[in-house]
Amino acid sequence: MKKFFAMILSCALFVTLAACGSTNSTSSEESTGPQTSEQSSQSSEDSSTAYSASESKPESEPGANALVIYFSRSGNTETIAGEIASQTGADTFKLEPATAYSTDYNTVLDEAQAEQRADARPEIVGSIENFDSYDVIYLGFPNWWGDMPMILYSFLDDYDLSGKAIAPFVSSGGSGFSGALSAIASAEPGATITDGLSLSSSASQNPGSAVTDWLADIGLAE
Repeated sequence: MKKFFAMILSCALFVTLAACGSTNSTSSEESTGPQTSEQSSQSSEDSSTAYSASESKPESEPGANALVIYFSRSGNTETIAGEIASQTGADTFKLEPATAYSTDYNTVLDEAQAEQRADARPEIVGSIENFDSYDVIYLGFPNWWGDMPMILYSFLDDYDLSGKAIAPFVSSGGSGFSGALSAIASAEPGATITDGLSLSSSASQNPGSAVTDWLADIGLAE
């Protein structure tokens, strides 16, 4: 009889140990699975605590606070503007006059001279949303009769660039900026003006390397 009870106790002990072993194994496998929402929340809080303690900030997206503003009739300046936007991730805004210029080149020359003599301020189509959120303004234009097209003066009159960095670029037949940089500085005394990028009409067709070097020189490379 004692042997019989001993055998029963042994069997019961064996069943109990097997059940415990099965429970421990299941618990271990679950710990390697996906986190529950509560566990994810706790992990997020721990990460936030570490972030605050280090007093670091996540990097902003390249170009998130930069805007390329340009006027282009023939497309040369627009090509440069597109390259700058491509390399920096900046937004773009093209200055379009409410009254379009002639499609004839010689007529445009006459129109440009007439605007300069009248110190005209051509009306700009549309407006720039959230302009105050931009810290860097890439400002581009062709050289017209030794100056900026008058629509650039319209833009500088309409928007306050104080506290912003202005990075100017120009396309020309060889005259470069002429007196445009001084005009920009006079119109926006509260802004910081970087060295400008000047490209000839032919160089503006493939401006990639020139834009890369310029951005590095003025410290605005991505």
